Amino acid sequence: MVALANGRPCENRIILKSFEKLQGKVELPKVVFHSLRHSSTTYKLKPNHGDLKATQGDIGHAQINMITSAYAHILDEDRKINVQKFESAFYANPDLRSVRPPEEPKEPALATLDLEALVEQLRKSPELANTLASLLASAPSEK
Repeated sequence: MVALANGRPCENRIILKSFEKLQGKVELPKVVFHSLRHSSTTYKLKPNHGDLKATQGDIGHAQINMITSAYAHILDEDRKINVQKFESAFYANPDLRSVRPPEEPKEPALATLDLEALVEQLRKSPELANTLASLLASAPSEK
């Protein structure tokens, strides 16, 4: 909403007339006034990295899909940056002959229990022995 100096709402025709006058004065391209809302919304999405909720709250729409379908325009500048990023990542290693698919995980070997090493660890660490004893005491018994 735009207000006059006395606080009353400004009529559309006054806004449009002033906008057309400004376009002629500073040699702006001929666009409709509402296109400024589109541009504003698009450029608000850039610095906040596409935060739709923040932009939605700022422009006052109840539905996010209004932003994605009507206001968020693709900018050529962003498209060029995306192409440059892709080319850098894809062509970073142009010789792809040495690239191999990842190996399939091998089946883990069955763990073998070394009772002597376990007993030695329990002798060296009374805390470990106590923890193991309390775990065994609280475990459900098999009958």
